[in-house]
Amino acid sequence: MTPTLLWFRQDLRLQDNPALQAALVRGGPVVPVYVLDDAGEGRWPAGGATRWWLHHSLNALETALRERGSRLVLARGDSAAELHRLAAETGAGAVYWNRRYEPAATARDAKIKADLAAAGLEAKSFNGALLHEPHTIANKQGRPFQVFTPYWRHCLTLPVAAPVKLAAGPLPAPAKWPMGDAPAAWALLPKIKWDAGFGTMWQPGEAAAQKRLKGFAAAAMAAYSDRRNFPGVDGTSMLSPALHFGELSPRQIWAAVQAESRESGVFPPTKGAAVFLSEVGWREFAHHLMFHFPHTPERPLREDFARFPWAEDADGKKLRAWQRGRTGYPIVDAGMRQLWHTGWMHNRVRMIVASFLVKHLRLNWTAGAAWFWDTLVDADLAANTLGWQWSAGCGADAAPYFRIFAPVLQGQKFDPEGDYVRRWVPELKELPTKYLHAPWEAPPLELSAAGVRLGQTYPRPIVDHAKARNEALAAFKSIRGGETDER
Repeated sequence: MTPTLLWFRQDLRLQDNPALQAALVRGGPVVPVYVLDDAGEGRWPAGGATRWWLHHSLNALETALRERGSRLVLARGDSAAELHRLAAETGAGAVYWNRRYEPAATARDAKIKADLAAAGLEAKSFNGALLHEPHTIANKQGRPFQVFTPYWRHCLTLPVAAPVKLAAGPLPAPAKWPMGDAPAAWALLPKIKWDAGFGTMWQPGEAAAQKRLKGFAAAAMAAYSDRRNFPGVDGTSMLSPALHFGELSPRQIWAAVQAESRESGVFPPTKGAAVFLSEVGWREFAHHLMFHFPHTPERPLREDFARFPWAEDADGKKLRAWQRGRTGYPIVDAGMRQLWHTGWMHNRVRMIVASFLVKHLRLNWTAGAAWFWDTLVDADLAANTLGWQWSAGCGADAAPYFRIFAPVLQGQKFDPEGDYVRRWVPELKELPTKYLHAPWEAPPLELSAAGVRLGQTYPRPIVDHAKARNEALAAFKSIRGGETDER
């Protein structure tokens, strides 16, 4: 049997890998391949933080393959050209891969599949990324869902396939391996070393993802619904980077929740588990929307929002203040600094900082999406698009169609003791909790005792909340009208 090229992409794992399993069933040698094809990603090549993760995840995958007598062949350039070259060099008769759903990827993959078939190669793709693929889900009218609750309710009625377990033992290797690049040659790590904090927080790779899932399911999942909104505690799974890179599959998460249900016989076993699975559902929903509305990474889903009167920021000062965590609103600044230092931000805080950018500063949501894309280790085009369009009120499931998050109230509600702000905005750590989320309200003696000099050691608010809120309301009314939902 001729060799099979196993084309890895966002599925950097060996367990529950349908393309790998199919290659083994086909028989013959398996040649694992990863192609770095920035041009093939269209307008969305990997950002700086995800390139850091990719570097380490590829190293982890290479180690796992070596342990099974195999290796990972790295190639850089046009995916189609590299696959044809490697097929010719290895004598491969087939190319297998797991599907992606981003607009540029789907268009590229369809062309590659046709070209490979025309060249006499067997080309097959599989679902290794989602519980339910976008083209298989429709509402009663046969159209795509645009509201999450009925979408997820429908999905919960559908069966979920069990993860495929890879048998122990070596993988069949070719008699001769093709030449490939070394990961270091790709220079994926940031040149200015802004990633210094990443390594203290993250361990990319399939083994680390499995360990994190197991620990979360056993110790934190039951309380997830109660703790997930508080950034100062370890209440979330932090599995989003592993899911994006496919070090972990959603089927494995589903199976892990099922395993916790065995004793009680109830699925999901707890409210926390049900809410956790619904977050997996939001990821599914994001891919559903992007697949059916491929323009949304650049343009709003709701066409009337194209007329929204964004504010001017000609010198970029407001955007830079937001990016650097220098807005004068502690919960916002804490989130942006956490993002820069760790490549990740707590989900509740993502909503707060996104709302602040599009509602308080009234800057275009696409600027925020671009910053997140470059700085998040879990930057996923579907999830990033859904999140930012939800925050801006121009996407799906916006009912009420816009929200204005008051940053002081959000900080007081979800960081009541100030642990999160004190960690990421240490210049305010000595302030009494009473004033921590609104330091401009602290008496001069309290500020002095805490070593805080507003406008010097910590900025004053770059916008007034009440004024910004009123301007945002006027902007929304200019295109829609309606009442506010301040939280």
